[in-house]
Amino acid sequence: MKVSAVFKFRSPEIRALHLTWIAFFITFYVWFNMAPLASSMLKSVDWLTRDDIRLFAICNVALTIPARILVGMALDRFGPRRVFSILMVVMAIPALVFAFGSTMMQLLISRLVLSSIGASFVVGIHMTALWFKPKDIGFAEGFYAGWGNFGSAAAAMSLPTIALTMYGGDDGWRWAIAQSAVVMAAYGVYYWFAITDGPDVKAHRKPRKAAALEVSSWGDMIKLIIWTIPLVGVLAILVWRIHNMGYLSATGAWIAYGVIILIVLYQIVQILRVNVPLLKKGVPEDDRYSFNSVAALNSTYFANFGAELAVVSMLPMFFEETWGLNAATAGLIAASFAFVNLVARPMGGMVSDRMGNRRFVMLCYMFGIGIGFILMGMLNSSWPLVIAIAITIFTSVFVQGAEGATFGIIPSIKRRVTGQISGMAGAYGNVGAVVYLTIFTFVTPTQFFYIIAAGAFVSWLICLIWLKEPEGAFGDEYYISSVDKMIAEQETQQPTAR
Repeated sequence: MKVSAVFKFRSPEIRALHLTWIAFFITFYVWFNMAPLASSMLKSVDWLTRDDIRLFAICNVALTIPARILVGMALDRFGPRRVFSILMVVMAIPALVFAFGSTMMQLLISRLVLSSIGASFVVGIHMTALWFKPKDIGFAEGFYAGWGNFGSAAAAMSLPTIALTMYGGDDGWRWAIAQSAVVMAAYGVYYWFAITDGPDVKAHRKPRKAAALEVSSWGDMIKLIIWTIPLVGVLAILVWRIHNMGYLSATGAWIAYGVIILIVLYQIVQILRVNVPLLKKGVPEDDRYSFNSVAALNSTYFANFGAELAVVSMLPMFFEETWGLNAATAGLIAASFAFVNLVARPMGGMVSDRMGNRRFVMLCYMFGIGIGFILMGMLNSSWPLVIAIAITIFTSVFVQGAEGATFGIIPSIKRRVTGQISGMAGAYGNVGAVVYLTIFTFVTPTQFFYIIAAGAFVSWLICLIWLKEPEGAFGDEYYISSVDKMIAEQETQQPTAR
């Protein structure tokens, strides 16, 4: 697939790609609509404090992790068109509540619920996989993610202007946030009618059970349980931070820890309920896949997207304090890390498509991330600023290219459960962000960059040992097993049975 193909708007798959990245763009625009208006909120609402804003920022990522898992299950059951549309319409409600909230509790709960919108990423990943062939999926997924992810930067650049010039007054920020919510809901309705789940009804293949990811062996089931625990368990870090900030009592914290434990136990039970009967019956040889590849890609997204979310939050201050820049200049330079997304992530997918070996591309990108962050760890005020900027862009190219390469592999691992695998890998990106941001509170920027580099090298080693080249990763069609055919036959027989 050539870059020029994205301008062939009459092509059904290209039209679907544009419809879907725009949906992703809008959801990320709404998800990050608070940060650029934080100062306006503090001036407008006299009882709000900077600590309150920090708490809202924590809440803004809290439910994204479990939401990605739930959305991944819903995707495989209901398809991405329904899930994306409903997600956009439903999430407009907490966005509107936050816009016009008049109490601390209203703002806190609405922001917490709204954090679920971060799960939108995996919906579009699944939709794109339904429309594009294996040989083109890397570039398509990279283009979708790179341009859609730019919604967060667009919010930072446009919302303050909208609040000040279009609405003005003390409540301008409220109307700016409300406007973004209304646009998202309207596009959600439009998306429902504008697209289908792939070019034909056979494109979306349902798993036998969507309550948990299907695996192929008893050993893989144990690995799935081990890799599932951190997805919800990491929320304990957020509870600990909120408790330490004084917003949650010790009793409330222990209750939250208890709920987290119960959710983890529930997930383990669901894994056992889904997989034990299947494994006892025996998984056909042609329907097997290695969970090791899923685990390896979980680690890559932890190390690349987790690093991106963490670094973007600290980079402006790093440039400001290290080179004595003003806040505006430091912010503009730091923004180069995010702007690269528009090119680097599609390029990562394209390289994955054209090299003929997706595993090799993944290994190269993860190694490049490690080298890039080692170089960033060496930066100090004695380095010329232009060199520091060049190293930052160099690192960003590998970070975001690796993100594109990750989702260039996922659709080919096991077509039937792509939604759940995407949801799990995507959630590990947020797990990485929470872990890295927590570590950052205890270390210097230099140490922080070295720690992220170490994470990238650990992921590289995991990929070297566990990641396998997907079967049919460059074919015209995705591999279909005997179980896929059986499920498809059962679905075609259901209407007549009724």
